[in-house]
Amino acid sequence: MLLFFIALYLLSNVAVGAWAARKVTTSQDFVLAGRGLPLLLAASVTFATWFGSETIMGAPAMFVEGGLLAVIEEPFGSALCLFLVGTFFARPLYRLNITTFCDYFRIRFGRSAELLSAVMIIPSYFSWIAAQLVAIGIVLSVVTDIPREYCIIASAAIVMIYTLLGGMWSISVTDFFHNLIIILALAVLAVSLWQEVGGWEVIEKRTSAGFFRFLPNSTGKEWLNYVAAWITIGLGSIPQQDVFQRVMAAKTEKISVRASYLASGMYLTIAMLPLFIALSAKLIHSDLPNDNQLIIPNMVMRHGSLPLQILFFGAVTSAILSVSSGAILAPATVFGENVVKFFRSDITDRQLLKTIRWAIVVITVICVLMSTTRDANIFDLVGESSAFSLVSLFVPLAAGIYWKPANLSGCLCAMAIGFIVWLLCLWKETEYPPILWGLLASTFGMIGGSLLLPAKRSS
Repeated sequence: MLLFFIALYLLSNVAVGAWAARKVTTSQDFVLAGRGLPLLLAASVTFATWFGSETIMGAPAMFVEGGLLAVIEEPFGSALCLFLVGTFFARPLYRLNITTFCDYFRIRFGRSAELLSAVMIIPSYFSWIAAQLVAIGIVLSVVTDIPREYCIIASAAIVMIYTLLGGMWSISVTDFFHNLIIILALAVLAVSLWQEVGGWEVIEKRTSAGFFRFLPNSTGKEWLNYVAAWITIGLGSIPQQDVFQRVMAAKTEKISVRASYLASGMYLTIAMLPLFIALSAKLIHSDLPNDNQLIIPNMVMRHGSLPLQILFFGAVTSAILSVSSGAILAPATVFGENVVKFFRSDITDRQLLKTIRWAIVVITVICVLMSTTRDANIFDLVGESSAFSLVSLFVPLAAGIYWKPANLSGCLCAMAIGFIVWLLCLWKETEYPPILWGLLASTFGMIGGSLLLPAKRSS
C-alpha cells in the first residue's frame, strides 16, 4: 500500500510536467517560467531550492552527532544566502532581464568572462545533484528494500522526464504542493514526538553540555571554521544558477525581493523541524540504525502509522525530486545559453531549447554515475558544490555590481586564482578551511587584476 502511494506521488510529478509543457513555447518559458510567478509560487520555489536531501536527511545527521554548531552551514547558511540575495542581488539582476548569471558576466565584463563563468558553474552542480540522488536512493531503499543503486536510477529517470517536459513551470507548480505536504508531515511528526519525548526540559537533560551552543569557543581556529560554515552556502550559493532562476522567475522585481525574504524566514522556522525530529527519535528509539542519515526515514517506517508513512515518504520523495530537477535544469541552461550560444551566436530559440533538453539528459547520466560510485555523505556533497562557486564566482559577481573599478582582468584573475588556491589547499589539507584561502585569493585577484592590469574588455 505504501509503495503504491509513493508511486502515485512520483507519477503525479510526470503528469504536472506534461501539463506544464503546454505553457512552454520559448526557452525563457522553459528556464524562467516566462517570468510570471506570483509571490506564493515564487517564495515556494525559492524556499525549495535546498529543502530536500540536505535539510531533511543530511543536516539532521550532523545535528545529532555534533549539536547546533554542526549545522551552521545548513539550514542557517541557506537562510543567510536567501536574505542576502533579496537585499543585495535580486533588484540589480532582475532589472537586467537576463536568463543566467553568466549573461551578467558578459554584460558587465565581456564574453571571455561569460565563458569562464559558465565553465565554473556547470561542474559545481554535479555534487549537489548527486547528493539529491543519494538521498532519494536511501529513502526508496528503506521503503522497498530494493538496492539503493536501482532506486537512484529509477528516480533519476523520473526527474529527468518531468524536467524535460515542463522546465521551471513544472518545478514551480510541483514545489508549491510538495512544500504544503512536507510541512504538514513534518509538523504532525514533530508534535507526536514532542509529546512522546516529554518536552524541552527532558531533551536538555539528555543531551550533552554545549549541544545547543550557537557560538564557538574563543579559539581562533574554531572561529575560522565557524565563519567558513556560514559562508559556504551563505555566500557560495548566491552565484548559483538555480537560485538565480527561481528568484528571477518572479512576476516583478518587488515580488522577487519579497520571495527571497519569505523563503529565508521559512528556512529559519520550518527547517528546524527535521533537526528536532532526528534528535527526539535518537533519544526515544534505541533500535534505529547507526547511519544517522537514515534516522528520520527509519523512524517513520518503524514507528509511524500508515497514513503518516504515506504523507511523509510521498512528500519527501517528491520534494527531493523537485530539488533535483531545479539543480539539473540550472547547468543545462548555462550550457545552452552561455557555452553553445558563445560558439553559435546564430542558433535559433527552437534549437537552443532542444540543446538544453539534451544537456539535461547528459547531466543526469553523469550525476547518476557519481551517486552510485562515490562514497560521500549528503552534507559533504552539498558543501562541496557551494564551495566551488564561492571561491570562483562570488567575488566577481559582488564586485561587478558594487565596485566601479572592477574590470575584465580583475574578473578573470578572481575566478582563476581563487579556484586554483582552493584546490591547492584541499590537496595540501591546510590547517584552516580551504574555502577561506580561496575566497581571500579571489578577492586579491579581483583587486590586483582590476587596479594593476589594463581595463581591457573582450568583445
